[in-house]
Amino acid sequence: MQQLFKALNDPTRRKILEMLKENELTAGEIADGFNMSKPSISHHLDLLKRAELVEAEKKGQFVVYSLNTTILEDMLTWILTLKH
Repeated sequence: MQQLFKALNDPTRRKILEMLKENELTAGEIADGFNMSKPSISHHLDLLKRAELVEAEKKGQFVVYSLNTTILEDMLTWILTLKH
């Protein structure tokens, strides 16, 4: 859970999640939405993968990233249990 909150604490990573909400994208397509280096985007993607917020799948010579909604559903369920 700590990695999840750490990943969500950064505006760049939240924007990446917003982008992936619409469509699966390659790292290059994600990087095109930012004014930062590709290694920086790769670092953000790595943190999102470690938090299990995104999944990466090799398709040909590209790695395609998609949103992992399961972890978000688990987090929301946990938050709702705190409401008592």
